[in-house]
Amino acid sequence: MSQVVLAARALAPLGPRAAHDALRACATLPRTAGTLVVLAVLAAGCGGPSGPLPAPSVTPSVSPAPSSAASPSASSTAPARPGTFDAATAQAAVRHLAVRIGPRLATGPAFRHAADWAAAELSAAGYVVRRQRFAVPAGDSWGVPVAAGHSQNVVAAPPGFDPTRPHLVLGAHLDTVARSPGAEDNASGVGVLLALARTDLRARLPVLLVLFGAEEPRGPGDDDHHYGSRHYVARLEAAERRAVRGMLALDRVGVGSTVPVGSATAAPPTALVRAARRAGVPHTAETGQRSSDHWSFVRAGLPGLRVGSTPYAGYHDPGDLPGLVDVDQLDRVGRLVLAWLRG
Repeated sequence: MSQVVLAARALAPLGPRAAHDALRACATLPRTAGTLVVLAVLAAGCGGPSGPLPAPSVTPSVSPAPSSAASPSASSTAPARPGTFDAATAQAAVRHLAVRIGPRLATGPAFRHAADWAAAELSAAGYVVRRQRFAVPAGDSWGVPVAAGHSQNVVAAPPGFDPTRPHLVLGAHLDTVARSPGAEDNASGVGVLLALARTDLRARLPVLLVLFGAEEPRGPGDDDHHYGSRHYVARLEAAERRAVRGMLALDRVGVGSTVPVGSATAAPPTALVRAARRAGVPHTAETGQRSSDHWSFVRAGLPGLRVGSTPYAGYHDPGDLPGLVDVDQLDRVGRLVLAWLRG
């Protein structure tokens, strides 16, 4: 009897959907493995944090449609969402990205794996997901020479979204430098964004979620940095540019006990300061903060702000692992962002 048949029988008690998901997740196991080993791994669901993020508090009645790299996708019925931020969901994403996937160089296969996984998570949360692919030049990724290639942005819109109508953009970069697993930089920002995707935002305007590729530098200047967000802004048509009423970048948001909020200009980030006060979140305000994707918006004449940037020992280092990321800080950031979105 084949290993697949034995595996299917072993997984039958889980129900058809769970068994199907486990079989798909473990499809890459070598066929030369012993039958008992295959069954044991399958029964464990391929183990640990490699599966989807924890389910929302209310399970959707309709299975979400899979994400497609070639065309927009969304679940046919959006799942019910809690009104409060769940930091455990953000923390699970940090572990998945930094441990199961690891360093996510913007032009490499691990980044593409991360983009596929994140797109599926956003689709399952009820968003319409599409990709923007773009070229990235060769350069130096924090001391590691890297070749030219292609990266992508993962763009998730609520159903019925009209980009020419007033809206907010919430972004986080998905890539890392070549040698870092990037738990804090920037799985923390991605984790908060994915957790917010499962939250009832009750925002003052529709919210577009964007996971940017190739934010990390390949050289010293502005034009060696922020490739994904610059590509996103450059592709906006005039009506879409006018419709962007605010952009917020989540970058390095899981370290410390005080949340940094920043603007790219000399003007203080007043809207974020007010949001932090409404949410009861301790914060510090910075100006002239240009080292994330909000700067691509501001330099193009669009409004942009940043949350995050606390210095830490593992910056751009192989030691940037999930133990550095504090779930309480993720919670503070999530509550602050919700307050900003709700206005």
